[in-house]
Amino acid sequence: MKRVTVLLCVCMLIIKLSAQTIEFETASAAVKNMKVGWNLGNSLDAVSTDTTNMHIERWTDRTPKSYETAWGQPVTKPELLKMFKEAGFNAIRVPVTWYPHMGSAFFKSSSSLTWSPYKQPLTGDVDAAWMKRVREIVDYVIEQDMYCILNVHHDTGANNVAWLVADGSIYNKSKDLYVKLWTQIAEEFKDYGEKLIFEGYNEMLDKYNSWCFASMSAPGGYSKSVADDAYNAINNYAQTFVDVVRSTGGNNAVRNLIVTPYAASSCLGQYNWDEHLNDPYTKFKIPTDAAADGKKHLILQIHYYQQNLEDLQSAKTDATAMLANLRSKFPSYKIPVIIGEWGSLNEADNDNGDYKMYKDNLLEYCRFFVQEAKKKSIATFYWKGLSDGDSRSVPEFNQPDLKDAIIKGYYGAGGYNGIDVVNSDSNSKEYQYIYKLDGTKVSDMNTPGLYIINGKKYYKN
Repeated sequence: MKRVTVLLCVCMLIIKLSAQTIEFETASAAVKNMKVGWNLGNSLDAVSTDTTNMHIERWTDRTPKSYETAWGQPVTKPELLKMFKEAGFNAIRVPVTWYPHMGSAFFKSSSSLTWSPYKQPLTGDVDAAWMKRVREIVDYVIEQDMYCILNVHHDTGANNVAWLVADGSIYNKSKDLYVKLWTQIAEEFKDYGEKLIFEGYNEMLDKYNSWCFASMSAPGGYSKSVADDAYNAINNYAQTFVDVVRSTGGNNAVRNLIVTPYAASSCLGQYNWDEHLNDPYTKFKIPTDAAADGKKHLILQIHYYQQNLEDLQSAKTDATAMLANLRSKFPSYKIPVIIGEWGSLNEADNDNGDYKMYKDNLLEYCRFFVQEAKKKSIATFYWKGLSDGDSRSVPEFNQPDLKDAIIKGYYGAGGYNGIDVVNSDSNSKEYQYIYKLDGTKVSDMNTPGLYIINGKKYYKN
């Protein structure tokens, strides 16, 4: 009888523990703790982007390695992520394109250069080998104790292979496939901890591939009905994404999730050349969330590429206005923000574009942009550069000066060496004990330099 009683108590304890709500850090805490991030771009997101020229499928063996290296990047190694961690980065966005690995007969055996999605449709069943490779790279990031953002990437965008489009009729046709995809991703990673974050979709456009705002490129000019339909579809995709992930349970019940307005547009009031520039934000609805504390586990994402680094001051002014507007024009969102992609639109390859022509301006701009974003509690993820091509195999930074500019933008002039940074607007009175490194006690931190505060090193920038 005693043994039965003990077993019953153990069972009751297990049931009680399993019923408890999983505690993950809030989205705001996660964004703060991401510090500064980087995109592992042109790797798992590499695809053939034209149904009439499916070159990857025509000329390779269609293995995960073939796709991962199709756009000039080497096979990703864990040493690459270790290098970024040691340099001061604390988050990696892993863009993944899924449609070539979702069960269509074309991607399994066809030798044609042309794919007809209607005759050889996607089944939605993710190839096991592809999912395994995605998981390996996610593990590379998590093993470095960095945040990992996993997304659905070139399944959207301005190409005719995109099957996720901001259009009501296309949403109705693709919804089941979208649900099936995210169910598989969520189930695969449901036991991962809070450092793994899901992003529902990348830059989703309307059926006319309009950037900046919906219907911008519609025949005959802007159409309110087309635009409204596109924004409604975006809201439906965002809500479906959140609902699907939450329904899988486990850690996904409270995992932090990223939602993105139309086109990930960043035309936030600093420009006035069209009255519809703010529509992607005024029309976007933050999804309702079944998580125990609702919106505390949702993050808003935009992308921002600078087009004019010839005029450094103008570039800084534009960036400052955009960052300020994210916080001032749309306070009703009340969720944290990340810049999931940013950089110079004209940087092009590592030795071309702005990196070659306006290098000093680029370095100063990148330092400034990260610094200003941090002041607004906005995490930033630089797009693809810094370590690119063969440099990723070494691994090494082939743009070390650009890496340094970004790192100093976040950590201050002292760079990253494990020392926390006190922002210029910090109130030193909140600290009880402030010392210089030589042990001299001071009453404030009015000058830049290293300080000891309550036993911990800080750098005042």
